[in-house]
Amino acid sequence: MGDAAIRSQREEMVDKQLVARGISDERVLAAMREIPRHRFVPASKLGLAYGDRPVPIGSGQTISQPYIVAMMSSLLSELEEGAKVLEIGSGSGYQTAILVHMGLEVHAVEILPKLAEASRTTLEELDLTPASLRAANGQTGLPEHAPYEAIIAAACAKRLPAAWPEQITPGGTIVAPIGRWRRQRLVKWQEKDGALHRSDVCGVRFVPLVGR
Repeated sequence: MGDAAIRSQREEMVDKQLVARGISDERVLAAMREIPRHRFVPASKLGLAYGDRPVPIGSGQTISQPYIVAMMSSLLSELEEGAKVLEIGSGSGYQTAILVHMGLEVHAVEILPKLAEASRTTLEELDLTPASLRAANGQTGLPEHAPYEAIIAAACAKRLPAAWPEQITPGGTIVAPIGRWRRQRLVKWQEKDGALHRSDVCGVRFVPLVGR
């Protein structure tokens, strides 16, 4: 498939899957129009790259549905350029690329070394390298670069890991799925006056957050 056809698929993805569902943040839309999502899926799944669904990427992991990536990124729309963000469960690196394109300082954690290395290579080739990307246990966050203006997770914990609130700034944000396999909720927490305030966003289905 030629470059023009791929770009057309990407434009259609943004218009029909994102804009039509209410995604309006210009930084998010610009990133998703520009970044070649097909570079983050296995060669055997290229035909699914711009579809309205998650795509398996191996090792029991997936690249999230485009709408979910856009919605979660939009929940960080209040962040200014250069804000420091911790991404938990970076997987293929697609969400990482979106956040970097948005002008954020991204520190990414992926527990599977094979995925971490593959995504690092892809991000470097696209000139979207995050501030750091390492194979590590996301349940403990990444304290050496804390505090973060936001933490965003693409793996579901049964409850909010205790380490994450300790690693955000005053007024910071956490966006993550919480719950069990068929009863997951995407939640946004906002720190205010020493307390976390929870807002449920919608039902979702993510792979589980695992630790070592």
